[in-house]
Amino acid sequence: MTTQQYQQASEHFLAQARRELADGDLAQASEKGWGAAAQMLKAIAFQRGWEHNRHRHYHRTASRLRAETGDGDIRRLFAVASDLHENFYENDMEADLVAESLDDVEALLGKLRPLLGQG
Repeated sequence: MTTQQYQQASEHFLAQARRELADGDLAQASEKGWGAAAQMLKAIAFQRGWEHNRHRHYHRTASRLRAETGDGDIRRLFAVASDLHENFYENDMEADLVAESLDDVEALLGKLRPLLGQG
């Protein structure tokens, strides 16, 4: 995949997460929210030549971007996305928490988009 394809996948997953939430499928909404965050991190990592094919690489990318920008919200918001990933398996989050978490994922994407092309 290319940087643009990863970014498009990220946007698609976030939109899908919102639809799944509206349909009441909290597990799928959670997983798509996680996917949106992961795909945007993959876009940046791919563009910068960083490893991006394993779960641990997403955490490493988020940490590197936090260090680069000084924006602690990047790691915090990524942790929320990771919680969504866990919820796919546990399915114990209430709908309002999934909705808030998707808002946090959207905020994370807003912080990451401008980093595409930098570095």
